[in-house]
Amino acid sequence: MKNKLNKIARDTNLFLIRFLTKQKKTDLIKPMKYGLLPGGKKIRSKLIVDIGKIFKIKYQILIQIGAAVECIHAYSLIHDDLPCMDNDSLRRGKLSTHKKFGESTAILAGNSLLTIAFEILSHKNFKIDSKTKTKLVNLISKCSGHSGIAGGQYSDLNFERKKIPLKKIIEMQIKKTGKLFSFCCMAPVLVSKKYNYLKKFDKIGSDIGLLFQIADDLIDYSGSTKKAGKKTRKDLKKGKATLIGLLGKKNTIKYVNKLKLTVFKKLNIFGNKSEDLRNTVNYILERSK
Repeated sequence: MKNKLNKIARDTNLFLIRFLTKQKKTDLIKPMKYGLLPGGKKIRSKLIVDIGKIFKIKYQILIQIGAAVECIHAYSLIHDDLPCMDNDSLRRGKLSTHKKFGESTAILAGNSLLTIAFEILSHKNFKIDSKTKTKLVNLISKCSGHSGIAGGQYSDLNFERKKIPLKKIIEMQIKKTGKLFSFCCMAPVLVSKKYNYLKKFDKIGSDIGLLFQIADDLIDYSGSTKKAGKKTRKDLKKGKATLIGLLGKKNTIKYVNKLKLTVFKKLNIFGNKSEDLRNTVNYILERSK
């Protein structure tokens, strides 16, 4: 699992470095690269490759889609860390982008990474048909904006120090994290034109994204700053609406295990072709142990 993950991370980073090198040189390139690279474990890119394998999509096409997703993800983290948001000074074991370059520069670097994602997916060197490019850009836009990442972050901030019911917490976490995971799971399906599988992989993606978010919450609850690459125990201090805060750690783990079984059941029809995807889901959950 780690070897495959490392290869995808290397190949995604290499694509991003090459793409940014060809960009017009501006003062924002440096903070953009800082917030983007080396860029974590690339779990989202791994999911794209895993599902691309099921539908027999060319590896390089999947890496290019993954690169766009990593730009969106980096933009969201840069903005999440800002003092007006979650006010985090550490990210991935180093200073947050706004701590390194200042708040205004961080906002503009994040905005620029968001737009670079659309540039990657619409680029002439992205070897898929124009209609599919448009569908990918349309879908990633919806997953990133008010109905996805941005809307989820709004709810996350708005729910602080309030008693929020389970359904609302899950809706928030699916928007904040699950929607981009849904894109990762649906993108290879769009490229393959097997549209009858889109709803299935939309749900699989949101479930995996929810698992990822809960695993992150568990790391924050009982993990170390060194392991997390950022300060832990923040959710409790800020009164964040999480499943752990509502259900307790033990019941949250039960919920996670049940959700994982639901995801695996949906993958049964793909047999051995879904083995890499199953391994990735297990890896996501092992992070919190």
